[in-house]
Amino acid sequence: MGLFSFIKDAGAKIFGGKTTAEEAAEVAAEKAAAHAEAAAIAKANAEASIKETISDLDLHVENLEVSLEGDMAIISGKAHDQATKEKVVLVVGNTQGIAMVDDRMDVEHKEPEAQFHTVAKGDTLGKIAKQYYGNAMKYPTIFEANKPMLKDPNLIYPGQVLRIPALDK
Repeated sequence: MGLFSFIKDAGAKIFGGKTTAEEAAEVAAEKAAAHAEAAAIAKANAEASIKETISDLDLHVENLEVSLEGDMAIISGKAHDQATKEKVVLVVGNTQGIAMVDDRMDVEHKEPEAQFHTVAKGDTLGKIAKQYYGNAMKYPTIFEANKPMLKDPNLIYPGQVLRIPALDK
């Protein structure tokens, strides 16, 4: 007879070892577990980072919770007033990777809700003020309503969402 070639992992196991397929399945399971653990750590870090940003901006919310589910953020807690609640929604929503915010916050002191405006290319605070208030010179109202997220009235960008509060009568 002569020399014959066989696929060594295709036959019956008689030596008590694992087949290549079994070893590959174990490696794949280990990689999946490591990936899931890394994803959970990244999610927890992102949630903590958002909470830290809110705190750094002096936006106080009792029992603030931030939970990320894909590109949606779920926020809960109790804000002192409507403006703080809306600013927290904007901080979270204007975070890269967040497409939607599920606002479950309560408000201690109820106030009328502001409108929201998504900045388009070519927008300025003056142009936005003209659109909502009929007077471009009311842009400081929008700037103040979006502090501390805005540091300069000339630094807004397309896609950013801004609070547009009602004018005091």
